[in-house]
Formats: sequence, C-alpha cells, structure tokens
Amino acid sequence: MQYSPAASAIRLESLKNLDPVKTFECGQCFRWNAEPDGSYTGVAFGKAARVWVEDGEVYISGGAEDYDSIWRDYFDLSRDYEAILDGLELDGYAAQAAGYGAGIRILRQDGWEALCSFIISQCNNIPRIKRIIETLCSMYGEKISFENRIYYSFPAADRLAGLDADELAPLKCGYRAPFIIEAARAVASGALDLDRLAEAGYDRALSELTALRGVGKKVADCAILYGLHMQDAFPVDVWIKRALEAHYPEGFDPAAFGKAAGLVQQYIYYFIRSADKDKIGFDCNRGV
Repeated sequence: MQYSPAASAIRLESLKNLDPVKTFECGQCFRWNAEPDGSYTGVAFGKAARVWVEDGEVYISGGAEDYDSIWRDYFDLSRDYEAILDGLELDGYAAQAAGYGAGIRILRQDGWEALCSFIISQCNNIPRIKRIIETLCSMYGEKISFENRIYYSFPAADRLAGLDADELAPLKCGYRAPFIIEAARAVASGALDLDRLAEAGYDRALSELTALRGVGKKVADCAILYGLHMQDAFPVDVWIKRALEAHYPEGFDPAAFGKAAGLVQQYIYYFIRSADKDKIGFDCNRGV
C-alpha cells in the first residue's frame, strides 16, 4: 500500500495486476460505472469510491482506514494471481483468454448482495440488471454522499424480508421479485447462513443455495464464486456455454481447471465477449 500524490487516495496495485476496466466489465459486479474521464465510481460494503489509473498505477479514493477495512480484501489484494497462473496447466484457448484478460481480479463481494444480484441477473442483460439493482438500492438502501453526488448502499436482507413482492414492482424485475423476497427472508431469518456456507465447502453451498426457489446452478455458482469466495466455482452462462462448445470436447469438466476454475472462467467470459464485440480472432488449440 502506498499513498498517491493525489489527496486522500491509496494506491491499490499496478495496472498489470489490477485492470479496473477488465475487473469491472467481466460480468462479476453491477455497481461500478465508467465515468467520462475513464475512472470508475461504485459502492461496496456501504462505501462509495472512485478508482482510476495514473501512470500505470491504480488508485482508489479514501484513506488508509477504508483501505484496511474494505478495499484490500474487496480487491483480493492478498492473493498472488501471477503465482496462481504459473501453477496452472492451461490449454491453448484458456491460455490465450488468460493473457487477454490479465489484470482481472475476482472481487470479494458481500454474500447477500452477490446472491440477490445474480437472482436479478437471470435471463437478463447487464444494462438492465444494473438499472434494476440501482432502483432497488435507491428505494431501500441508505444514502451515501460522495463527490457531490448521492449513491445508495445495497439494502440488507432484513430490509427486504419485510416486503411483499408487489412492493418491488417499480424495479420492473418481473418474475424475479418473489425470488428476491424469499431469498431475503431466508438470509434474514438465519435459515440460510451465508457466513457458515462460506466455510462449508462447494457441494454444501450449492445444495443449500439451489434449494431456494428461483436459484439454479448458474445463479448459485455466481453467488458461491463472487459472494462466498470459493474460486473453484465455475458459473456457466450463455457465453461460457458458447466457449465450451466451440473450444472443448463434449462432456468437458471445468473441474480440470482446479481450485482456480473461477478465475479461468472470468478470463474466458471476458475474452469471448470481447471477441464477439471486437471480432478478435482465435489462434489456439481446440480441446485440452
């Protein structure tokens, strides 16, 4: 950790090890937004902040207290991603994806926020997911004043647990509304203990999360990876399914990527979406 020359800011990492664009745009989070100057503003754990790149280094607004209590853990800065990658034997496609996505870090998000956000995400697109979540936060979150603008915290599960699904109508989230309320009630009552699940292992977490109405394996895997911080989870959405079908043999098990499967998934997701948008050519071996 180093102080930036700018007032009230902390250096997070070098751009090589933490790329804000790749990290915030790889489908894992919905509350960080690009600003016209290239910086990102967002909210996590009830704190608003701005992240930007300056001379190849990544900075975040705030001081040492915020860094120590929130951002160091949130950006997973204790984990050596280079060492993780060095220990992996990646096939040609995954290796190319990892090279293209270098700088992605898996954010250690709040467990309830991750679960609720990915319930909202199902059968949805990212701009609409963001709009729904921001509406939810503005309706039921706490106000946060930051840089002359108002932001909102993500509403706690017990705040939503007392609502009826009809009260979420302004979100325009459709059939997802009762799923949100039921998940909130499970978490608020302690029937679903996310802190305990984070220590229980992948199989137990998957079993308990998919017992919730409206939570299938993909949503559960996202909650496990981003909210419970188990990096062996490998969420499969339409983009990952497309990549697996195109570049891996039928029946391929992502468990082959080991304990870093979730990180490899992020590289592949970012790579294939960028390829689709920018028509990047694939120059890699098929299969593993």
